Amino acid sequence: MEIAATGMGSTVPRRQLGRSLREARAAAGFTVRAAAKVLEWSEPKIWRIETGQVSMRSLDVEAMCRMYGVAPDLTEALMGLAKETKARGWWHAYGDAVPDWFDVYVGLEGAARDLRMYESEMVPGLFQTAAYARYVMTTAGALSPEEIERRVLVRMQRQSIVTRPVDPTRIEVVIGEAVLRRPVGDRALMAAQCRHLADLAERPNVRLRVVPFDRGWHIGCTTGPFVILRFPVAGDGREIEPPTVYAEGYTGALYLDRPAEVKAFDAVFTSVTTTLDDDRGARSRKLLHDAAREYGR
Repeated sequence: MEIAATGMGSTVPRRQLGRSLREARAAAGFTVRAAAKVLEWSEPKIWRIETGQVSMRSLDVEAMCRMYGVAPDLTEALMGLAKETKARGWWHAYGDAVPDWFDVYVGLEGAARDLRMYESEMVPGLFQTAAYARYVMTTAGALSPEEIERRVLVRMQRQSIVTRPVDPTRIEVVIGEAVLRRPVGDRALMAAQCRHLADLAERPNVRLRVVPFDRGWHIGCTTGPFVILRFPVAGDGREIEPPTVYAEGYTGALYLDRPAEVKAFDAVFTSVTTTLDDDRGARSRKLLHDAAREYGR
């Protein structure tokens, strides 16, 4: 269990620490229930630690390592990693504008090297204009105008990974044609959003494709929206974090990082894109420009 040093905020260190502690527990033959009983903690607390959802104190890490029989040098490394889990990401400055269940994703998104995104119903957050985001959030629930504005600001800040001049994140995104044809707000809002998508599609780090209605049924209709995140590699060529699939629901999200799970979603993405008959994105760009013109009339 080697520990990779990162400077990418608290999310990655939390996940690294949790994974290392989970491996140590399994190697020592402890179940979650047995570990919780000895430590006098709740089972949900152990689960949150092992899935990287919480920061940790070095003393708690030392107690877990002692119980699992972890070697002193690795214990020391894990205790050092625990200190990194307390680092706060930029989004914490916006208070509760980022739900707890989304906090992990924002950190992973910022640390990712590559994203593969599929969305059938709405413009992905990284590609939304402020007006589009504001309208969606206004209809999402009982949020105050102030909270909506904080959430819009967070969403706009997240988009810097796409547009920053140095080392922007590489993104492949596939959206359904319904995203363009279903009006969100007024026609001016949609015209501006479609033009924004067309502009982003011209960026060298972005590959944006549209699945037209005449494509018919495809496997993405079954899976729903998802994001596959891949991370930078260390000096020896290993990824600092395993590839992860993020699938968001109305009240929470799933994070899947087992190789078989990632492979399955990669296969879905490939299946959707390889049959688009889209010559280097030309058809997709035409759909975007046509939609913008139609809304602008």
